[in-house]
Amino acid sequence: MNTQLYQDIILLTKSVTPENVIEIIPIQQSGSDRNYFRIILENRTLIATQSNNIKENEAFIYFATHFKNKALAVPQVLAIQDSKTLYLQEDLGGVSLLDILEKEGKTKGVYQLYQKTIQALIQLQIKGDTQLEYDRCLTNKVFGKQAILADLLYFKYYFLDTLKYPYDKHLLIEEFEEFAALITTKEFQYFLFRDFQSRNIIIQNNQPFFIDFQGGMKGALQYDLASLLWQAKANLPTTWKNDLLQFYIQEVSKVLPYSIDEAKFKQDYDGYILIRLLQVLGAYGFRGLFERKAHFLISIPLALKNLKEFLENVSLCNQFPIFLNILKFITSEDLMNRFTFTQASSTSPLVVEINSFSYKNGYPQTNPLHGGGFVFDMRGIFNPGRIDSLKHFNGQDKEIQQFIEQQTSMHDYLFSAWDIIDSTVDTYLKRHFEYLQINFGCTGGQHRSVYAAEQTARHLRNKYKVNVILKHTNQANWQLK
Repeated sequence: MNTQLYQDIILLTKSVTPENVIEIIPIQQSGSDRNYFRIILENRTLIATQSNNIKENEAFIYFATHFKNKALAVPQVLAIQDSKTLYLQEDLGGVSLLDILEKEGKTKGVYQLYQKTIQALIQLQIKGDTQLEYDRCLTNKVFGKQAILADLLYFKYYFLDTLKYPYDKHLLIEEFEEFAALITTKEFQYFLFRDFQSRNIIIQNNQPFFIDFQGGMKGALQYDLASLLWQAKANLPTTWKNDLLQFYIQEVSKVLPYSIDEAKFKQDYDGYILIRLLQVLGAYGFRGLFERKAHFLISIPLALKNLKEFLENVSLCNQFPIFLNILKFITSEDLMNRFTFTQASSTSPLVVEINSFSYKNGYPQTNPLHGGGFVFDMRGIFNPGRIDSLKHFNGQDKEIQQFIEQQTSMHDYLFSAWDIIDSTVDTYLKRHFEYLQINFGCTGGQHRSVYAAEQTARHLRNKYKVNVILKHTNQANWQLK
């Protein structure tokens, strides 16, 4: 964390509490560009959020304040920096519903947490909708035909089109428009969370609380339920999905001022499941195939398996032949195998050593028993060290990372390097090899090579779960600058 951001967090914290700040700990990012920090105080903790997307920050702050005033299950926003790029909120803890599900399994206690989550969701959707100003939404005000079509096109451009599958693009878009019109409903229109998945549900004292709802808008009740019950990572049993759907209908009927046509509700629900599953594939394609974030790449097979399960249990209209053929293709075994990666187990012997180094000081020493590996020359990438305001930072600092990501061709370079590295790591894991060395060199071993080594280590750990040893061989020199 850079010094200015650290000082800004300290100053904002002092505006809400006289307690001393003991420590500020970065919280790992997921798919967003927001930066989260846990502030350790003498008697409690707070969460700081930093983002340069002011409109997104304003949406979250408005929604959170509106919902908190209605006593709904969201964190309280405590302070906002004048620039609106930094704000503080109460810390609900770090244990999500997904964490508990993965730790405890499909137990009765976890099922009951899902029931509590559904009850709290209904309150957020219906009570939260009252007097909510949808002009404050980050994107669309309403999740209607245009938003549904946008999700389908998101899937098309960022996932389907990467597969090189031949189809009539014009006719598919026509079918998308017809499908979007078919499932668009004016019934059950309330607050739609938009990304209602178990990772965004924090469990505190056995009660659910909600985070990351800044993308919310007005929309159908069924969409959020579909997002929760059909989350690929959660992989809920079919009996849970069916029973919790029935539980939702039972509970929401107690709150709505009108009766529900259960058959129509379930029919629309199936349509929103499909839209959500395809939107997720689009997101995984964008984050994984375009941005090359390994966490999303390894999630693609889970999402495809989820979609296949849905298609095996729901009959879709035959009026969309091109769309149906595409769905059959992307859930075929051959395609799912394309996205299945070899991953290290607890007994895998492979160790990948990744070094950053300075060409001025020479190459890192190789393992005498194994030798080989890769050396990538980063000197073709523009050097941030040539800019006076950046020369004293290194590749682990946010200032350098942002510059490299926004002002250089580093991503294209790394994606090409990773194609070579991934092929080798995959083979080494299958053949039970023990060692691979990967080196990134630049002029001073401070900026470009450090960034490349850090990103490659993260990539391999996420994608292959392999044992990585990361070394910055020129670290002593640049720490003295």
